[in-house]
Amino acid sequence: MKSPILQFLQRGEVVSLHDIPPTRTLLEVLREDLNCTGTKEGCNEGDCGACTVVLGEAVNGQLKYSAVNSCIRLAHSVDGLALWTAEDLAAKDGTLHPAQQALVQCHGSQCGFCTPGFVMSLFGMYQNHVCQGQPVTRELAQEELSGNLCRCTGYRPILDAAQQMALLPPVRVDEAALLEKLKRMTPTPRISESDALYLSPPTLVELLAARTTHPEAQLVAGCTDVGLWVNKLHMKFEKVLDVSKVQELRRIEHDLNHIHIGAAVTLTDAFAALVADRPQLRAFAARFAGLPVRNSGTLGGNVANGSPIGDSMPLLIALGARVVLMSERGERELPLEQLYTGYRKNVMAADEVLAWIKVPKATPSELSRVYKISKRFEDDISAVCLAINLHLVDGQVVQASLGAGGVAATPVRAVKTEAALLGQAWTQDTVQQTMAALRSEFEPISDMRASAAYRVQVLGNLLQRFWLESQGVPQVSLESFTLEGENA
Repeated sequence: MKSPILQFLQRGEVVSLHDIPPTRTLLEVLREDLNCTGTKEGCNEGDCGACTVVLGEAVNGQLKYSAVNSCIRLAHSVDGLALWTAEDLAAKDGTLHPAQQALVQCHGSQCGFCTPGFVMSLFGMYQNHVCQGQPVTRELAQEELSGNLCRCTGYRPILDAAQQMALLPPVRVDEAALLEKLKRMTPTPRISESDALYLSPPTLVELLAARTTHPEAQLVAGCTDVGLWVNKLHMKFEKVLDVSKVQELRRIEHDLNHIHIGAAVTLTDAFAALVADRPQLRAFAARFAGLPVRNSGTLGGNVANGSPIGDSMPLLIALGARVVLMSERGERELPLEQLYTGYRKNVMAADEVLAWIKVPKATPSELSRVYKISKRFEDDISAVCLAINLHLVDGQVVQASLGAGGVAATPVRAVKTEAALLGQAWTQDTVQQTMAALRSEFEPISDMRASAAYRVQVLGNLLQRFWLESQGVPQVSLESFTLEGENA
């Protein structure tokens, strides 16, 4: 058995590597195989950002830039892409890139360990915003630097540097040359080799065939969870089946009533589509994880993984989302909450894959919110997540759907609470009665994130918050806080 050749562009040149094990991470390849030690290993779980690199991919004739965590990204997943590390930005004569020079000028580095990761997030911001003529506001800088942690500077000088970049002499990537090299480098993917260890099919037909032939293979997409299993649990997989390059599953399609999100669509793009339909989800989307995690992780992977504290599922359950499972035998569709049978267990057969997520579009009668409660405001896992979707007609609840996370072995739908709301007038009395029903519906556990009693109490509190917001009471929370500063 063997792994395919791994090829990517770095510094404009093709890097070809042989015999890379299927679960070897990109960070391991960079530091240990290519001696690119400027990229640092910090937490090794996608939390601190010290390992951040930027990937470039040809999409519709344009180069798309994404800052990602190299510690939880499998090396083979960057095959056919362009790659930048902190060591690739300075000019040949040593002139620093604006992302680097701005950090120097603004004194944005002290111990320096986190600096390469911040530089790469700044570089991604530079390519996606400064080079497009868009201003870097304080709010944008704060959002796009999420996922990068620093214990020295207090962040203010790093945010200053993000805004300073645009004032320095511009530096442009020769995108035309890179696109041509990517086009010449990328071979037609082959998955027919029975002895291949890492399979990355480009089409849905080939994916389903590979799943039938290799039901034992570990399915991966963005690897934001599987990467943790590899790094923290030291799990090794003899064969990996990567869905991230399946073109059909990278699409977001719309019909009259639904948004159809392919399982390989990144969290960044999936939430952009959901926020376009429901703008009130913007703050939640930004808190889902740090940007490098959202740029790698996929909505399909988050749903299929089925973690009881996965944040997308309570929201999707409340919105009435359905999942489409596919195999060579055909396809079937079911409500998302019916996908799960137990802790990280689901109804999918060995030859099936989760292909699509169908999300109903917003309607005029809809009133919806989603709340994430965690110890840190950003880049943290929920203790409790509650999503509420009500349809009100003449002040009466005609339809109710609630999804909850962190309160059971799986993401769950609060069916008893929904029944308590249905047909009732939307009043304070109804809310008070329903708060009791919601608190009694689940029996959460106590763990490192919260006690069972806290989770039960917060569930009811969030329903009360939802009521207050529906009555126009202003939000007083970090979500409504505006960061002050230059060009805020």
